[in-house]
Amino acid sequence: MKTKNTHELLLYRDGLMLILNKPAGIPVHAGPKGGPNMEDYFPDLQFGLPNPPGLAHRLDRDTSGCLILGRHRQALRKLGNLFMQGQITKTYWAVVEGIPAEPKGTIDKPLRKKTSDTRSWWMEIHEEGQHAVTDYEVLGSADGISWLALYPKTGRTHQIRVHLASLGCPIIGDPVYGNKEMNLTRKGPPMQLHARAVKVPLYEKKEPILTEAPPPEYMQVFLNACGYKAA
Repeated sequence: MKTKNTHELLLYRDGLMLILNKPAGIPVHAGPKGGPNMEDYFPDLQFGLPNPPGLAHRLDRDTSGCLILGRHRQALRKLGNLFMQGQITKTYWAVVEGIPAEPKGTIDKPLRKKTSDTRSWWMEIHEEGQHAVTDYEVLGSADGISWLALYPKTGRTHQIRVHLASLGCPIIGDPVYGNKEMNLTRKGPPMQLHARAVKVPLYEKKEPILTEAPPPEYMQVFLNACGYKAA
């Protein structure tokens, strides 16, 4: 992603908030090893304000879609409170291996971080972990894959990815919780997880702001096979 294209990612803008369509493959902020990240491009999104916007939440490196930014400290504080109170509704789309046993359901399984000598860290389901809840709905299926809508009720790290794997329906292209044989070859498709929409009740006397991000091109083949038709 180049700075000159940053504005093309903009889905919504007002005095308090920006919503971007984050590309997959780039982290939202620099990790311990540094490297390119979304925050590198925030100075291009000041739109006349004295400071760049800041992250109101995070998405995984390999997840695309709606990313909310606060334009200044007060905005970030307000957005942070809305997230903490569970008032911001997030909808994800995923294409998974297999078909869930039920067309709709709730996955209520606690998660904790685990480390080992052979790999850095990952998340696992464990009774001593943090409370984690994800609602899901099957939107379409074909040839052994399914297109799901996910509605996370909590915001744990890798929550949707681990929860879907626990159903026996891992996300296609997931490098950690997905098909191990495909991951070893590194020839599989990008991870098929997309932050499709956010609904933000930012202003008390106005309707919540609903913003949708179109799915990336690499998901189109899988989505179309499951019955998706772009508007």
